Amino acid sequence: MVVITEYLEFDTNGNTDVIDLTPEVSDIVTSSGVRNGIVMIFVPGSTAAITTIEYEPGLVSDLQEALERLVPQGINYRHNERWHDGNGHSHIRASLLGPGESFPLVNGSIQLGTWQQIIFVDLDNRARSRKVLVQIYGE
Repeated sequence: MVVITEYLEFDTNGNTDVIDLTPEVSDIVTSSGVRNGIVMIFVPGSTAAITTIEYEPGLVSDLQEALERLVPQGINYRHNERWHDGNGHSHIRASLLGPGESFPLVNGSIQLGTWQQIIFVDLDNRARSRKVLVQIYGE
């Protein structure tokens, strides 16, 4: 068994910016030569998340609007009172979505549904430079 670790680095716009990572993760899998195993994608940080959706403009907007309904920006968060950074909602949203996902790798292919893409969601209230870890375990 081998373990391969790579990083994706990119800038975001913040404010629930949604980025499709599927092509980049697939490229890492292909170049790894690993045929069967697990692909894990993880974002270090507490204001971003990894999940899956059908990456199309309507659903991206639906996700952004759903997060605003569930965890609105414009209400009082104790985090904001303590740190005065205005991103209490960002931390709550990230904790609901989660920092990572794992996917089976079979015959050199990530096992995703036809309309399922791996996405990064930047939930912070400002633009950021982000780093995402992609780790492949397998043979």
